[in-house]
Amino acid sequence: MLVSMSAVLLLGLLIWFLLRIRYLRLPDVLLCGAFGFLLSTTVAAPVVQAFLDGVSGFLGQLRF
Repeated sequence: MLVSMSAVLLLGLLIWFLLRIRYLRLPDVLLCGAFGFLLSTTVAAPVVQAFLDGVSGFLGQLRF
């Protein structure tokens, strides 16, 4: 658990930096996938899932 939290923090900072300099390519997409995989194994996973469920529920109720 401690290793995955530190990996999530490190990968999150790296993704933030790549977004900041607007440099995203295929290896960066793989990095983001690894970040998501590691994030799902932490205690933050239920919070992220609840947020995504809320956003999807909100978007599902929009009528155009």
